[in-house]
Amino acid sequence: MNHPHQDHEPHRPGGGRTRGRWWTLGLAGVAGLALTAAAATPAAAAIGRAPTADDRAGKSDRSAADSHRDAGKGDDKDKGGKESKPKGTPVPCSADQLIAAITLANASDGAVLDLAEDCTYLLTADIDDAGLPAITAPITLNGSKSTTIERSATADEFRILTVNTGGNLTLNKLKITGGVAEDGGGILVNEGGELTVRHSTITRNVADSDGGGIANNGTTRVKSSTITLNRAEVGGGIQSNGNLTATEAEITVNVASDNGGGIDANEGGTTLIHKSVVSDNVAESEGGGINVVASILQLTKSEIKGNSGPEEGGGIRLDESTQATLQHVKVLKNSALEGAGIISLSGSTLVADKTLIKKNITLADGGGISTEGDTVIRNSEIASNLAEDIGGGIYNDDPGTVSLFNTKVIKNLAVLEGGGIFNEGGGTVNLNTATGTVVIKNRPDNCSGDVPDCVG
Repeated sequence: MNHPHQDHEPHRPGGGRTRGRWWTLGLAGVAGLALTAAAATPAAAAIGRAPTADDRAGKSDRSAADSHRDAGKGDDKDKGGKESKPKGTPVPCSADQLIAAITLANASDGAVLDLAEDCTYLLTADIDDAGLPAITAPITLNGSKSTTIERSATADEFRILTVNTGGNLTLNKLKITGGVAEDGGGILVNEGGELTVRHSTITRNVADSDGGGIANNGTTRVKSSTITLNRAEVGGGIQSNGNLTATEAEITVNVASDNGGGIDANEGGTTLIHKSVVSDNVAESEGGGINVVASILQLTKSEIKGNSGPEEGGGIRLDESTQATLQHVKVLKNSALEGAGIISLSGSTLVADKTLIKKNITLADGGGISTEGDTVIRNSEIASNLAEDIGGGIYNDDPGTVSLFNTKVIKNLAVLEGGGIFNEGGGTVNLNTATGTVVIKNRPDNCSGDVPDCVG
């Protein structure tokens, strides 16, 4: 697994980055399991179309977020059991009045603004590459039933919101849609800015470069919200060069023409994902679900499923000095050319505990995991993964080290060899069978290469 080094150089606004080449993802069926480009086609088609009247009314794209919004309400409830949010100044259903209210709030060191229910604030004017004034103070925008902020389809291209240094924007119960920009199609958070998204949907936004839904260079928190049907070159849903937290969130059906269909994290930041789902995202290069470069990733009680990419890391791709920790995570039904579930490249560290890696499919090596870094797996199960070439469950390449503790590697399939585990020369695999690790019922064999204590 000798791969050319591929760095992503994050784009800053005004950098003149060119648009990436879009191309179609297609993977053929193997051994009775069909692997198609169906995920890519509906996603790309849906994202490419203009929002319908139902979209603008805020009636579509809501079902995916409903359960998460309901589940997360407990954190925001008062003693009476009702959701508590700061009350503010009413803003009538007028884009001009919303612009005026934000302008005044910036000048007044912040405000809480209550937007109208059943209202679409339709933005038509470009204000420094955004439809609304840049946020430079603590501002809360409270939505209500079917409250939407949308760029008019006939307007010039601009994002919806920018958060600048000193700005601290909170969105409650809002839909952000229709933004088109170089970076941050929906929202751009610059260095020193903060964004909190609660019970909201960010959908159908497009970035030519980074962050279709959100481009984060500061601090972003996504809580009980949905990031869906966004598109970018890098980070279809979210591209983060800062600190990102997603809790009880859905990041689903986003597309990147390069890396990070759902999330791309870069530049030494920290990405924390808890009780969330990253699903059905497509990267037309690498890291279908999550792509992480030289950063810290922590995943807890979450699912990474149904993501795809034609090259490396259908579910998760870890590159260049990345440290990743997975606990109580399910990595399911992802697909890629190599490392369908997870790929961890040289210099990266992966620790997985109480994790299920199942039914991932690769057309080359490493159905469940492909690694050349340092990998520790504890109290976990790697099952029913498929590799058309070698390493159905695990493919370990030089100079990788894989250590398993109380872990089951079962019922995986490789077309050539190493149904359970394939260890390339120069790599090291430690099964630690005394802790309860078993490698059984894999086809055509349990292990290939130098795997001490592996039978069959």
